[in-house]
Order: sequence, then C-alpha cells, then structure tokens
Amino acid sequence: MRSADYLRLTLTSLRASRLRSALTVLGIAIGICAVVLLTTLGEGLRLYVLENFSQFGSRIIAINPGKSQTGGTGGLLASTRPLLVEDAWSLEQLPFVEYVVPVVQGSGAIEYGRRVRYTDIIGAGSDLAPAWRFELAQGRSLPDGRNGYPQPWAVLGHKVKQELFAEQNALGQFIRVGGERYRVVGVMAEKGQMLGFDLDDIVYIPVERALSLFNRPGVMEIDVTYRPGISAHAMAEQVRQRLIARHGVEDFSLITQDEMLKSLDRILAILTVAIGGLGGISLVVGAIGIVTIMVTTVHERRAEIGLLRAIGATRQQVMRLFLGEAVLLALIGGVAGILISGLALGVLALAMPELPIRLDPFYLLLALALSALVGLISGVLPARRAAGLNPVLALQSE
Repeated sequence: MRSADYLRLTLTSLRASRLRSALTVLGIAIGICAVVLLTTLGEGLRLYVLENFSQFGSRIIAINPGKSQTGGTGGLLASTRPLLVEDAWSLEQLPFVEYVVPVVQGSGAIEYGRRVRYTDIIGAGSDLAPAWRFELAQGRSLPDGRNGYPQPWAVLGHKVKQELFAEQNALGQFIRVGGERYRVVGVMAEKGQMLGFDLDDIVYIPVERALSLFNRPGVMEIDVTYRPGISAHAMAEQVRQRLIARHGVEDFSLITQDEMLKSLDRILAILTVAIGGLGGISLVVGAIGIVTIMVTTVHERRAEIGLLRAIGATRQQVMRLFLGEAVLLALIGGVAGILISGLALGVLALAMPELPIRLDPFYLLLALALSALVGLISGVLPARRAAGLNPVLALQSE
C-alpha cells in the first residue's frame, strides 16, 4: 500500500466521523494549549528573575555573617560573629577588587515638614551607586566614612523624592530619618522593581549611621565587585583568606553571583518543567478521547478491515493505517493548540504588557512532538485490535 493510499484512507475515515474527530482534536488542542501557555509563562518568569538578579552586575561576591557547619555530634553548629565595617574596608586592598559595599537594612519613618512616609532604609558605603549600577539623577552619592564618622547625608530613591517633595528641589533640604536629622545630597534615577521589591522606595544613608540607628553590632552583608581578569572562584578565595586572617576562623558565608545565578536557573528550569507537566495532565483527556474514537472506529469498520485483509493487506499495513489516524488526529490537535495558545499569549501581551512572556520555539516543537507521541501511544491498542481481526469473521459482520 502506497503512502498516498494510507493518507487518502485516513482522511476519508476522519471526514466520515467529523463530530467525533472534532471533539478529539479539541481535547488534544486544549492539552497542548495548556502545556504551551504554562511553559511559556514559566520560561518568561525564569528569564525575568535572572535578568533582575543580573542587573546589579555579574562580578559580585556577597559575604554574610555566620557559617553553618556539621558538628561532631551530627548537629548543626552556627557562628554568629558579626561582620564589621572595618572588614569591608580591609577587602579594598585585595588585587582586582573594584568596589566594596557594606550593607545594613531596616525600615522607619521618613519625615519632611508635615509629610511622613514609612519605607525601607539602607545603610551603605559611598560606592553603592557604581557597585550596584545605580544612576544618580541629581546630586552626589553618600559620604565616605573611611576616615571617621560620616556626615548625616541621605540619598533618596525616586519614589520617596516624589512623595516627599513632588516637583520641589530636594537637594539641600533636611529630612528626618528614624527621628534623626539628615541633609538630602542626592536623588537616585528611577530603577523600578525587582521581584516585587521597589528599588525606588528606599532612603540611603551612610552605613556607620545605619548601624547606630538600628542598634546593630555589624553589617548584614558585604558586596564585593571585582574587575575582569580573575575568576569568581579565585576572587572568592582571596576574600575568604583575608577574612579568615582577620577573624581567625571562617565564620562567614560567601556566594558568588555565578553560583547564585546557576542555582537559581536550575531551580527555575525545574519549576518550568514541573508547571508544563501539570499542563500535560490535560493531555490525558485528549488521549482518552483518541482511544475512545479509535476503538469505536475499529468496531464500526470491521467489514472494511475484512475487505482490506481479503484483497491482500497485511496485519502490519492495517495496524499502520489505524496508527496513522490516531497520530494525524493528535497532530491536528497539536497545531490547533499552538494556534490557540499563540492567540491567547497575544491577548495577554496586550492586556498585561508587564507580564514576562517568552515564547521559546523549543517548547513549540516539544508540544508537537508530545501530541504525536500521545496519538501514537493512544492508537497502539486499537490498531493492534484492528490488525488482529479475523478477515472472514470481519466480512461476515457486514
């Protein structure tokens, strides 16, 4: 039997039962649409998160106080010795170090005249803006506290400036941060949000003053950025050895931006696949539909199968004929599902432009392959049943 004959017989069979074929195609289309939509949104979310984490640069090492380690009794022993501002300044002497930013974070009331706004307060070093790739819209950065207690200067995030000063010039004005008087020396350019955290709704003050304001013995984190020419591992090792020399023990934790992004990428990729798998559950409904229609078709076409066998068709040819019908149904459903999902994604993009949508051709090809696989698996049992019919008994059923 020629390929053209297979195709002609398959299409004739599908046209003969249009309603059942359409319902089966719809079931597959819904499943494929769910898979494409969920994987596309999952991939968009993955890339969105990675881009947000990468906006601060890729050559960053974050140092946090405390290090958990396995003790001899099998429990976890954790040190809580603080990281000091002096630890941060000592790291500036290392080769390839570009910027060092000690960080303390808290929240409190920001007052200007009768206006009060409760927001996040970050205490940081004077290199915060270049290290984190923040741009100043007005004024200057925080004062340098390396040579003594810094001046009470503050830099406002874009939203804080708008809320407190509106169109008025904020530079040189005095505000109260946590009850203390500060002079505004700078305003950050609009930065936007990162994972729901508004980077514009922050007030920045010198880290030494933040330690006093929040009554903390040490900083919460030290960020080290380094120049090209050294690997992340080698730079991290230099930082580790310097801090061990100062503390006597390794009572801190290091994580490079590369390690963070790799771990995050791995977790989000698994999440994307898992979300797509949940959407794939709906394909089970389509598969059941294919099995149902093919079993019914075999029962109704017993005489046709007997005739095909009588004129010389082999069992393998009959089996391929019915498998072809199942796969063609699934592929038509897959194409329809992709078209529907494309339309749905277009509507979502217009309705919610901020939604991270990334249509990956790989997932489209995977969806088509998945639909074909569903058709193949679903059609095996009915096809084997058709091929196993006795031709004489099949002819007698007419």
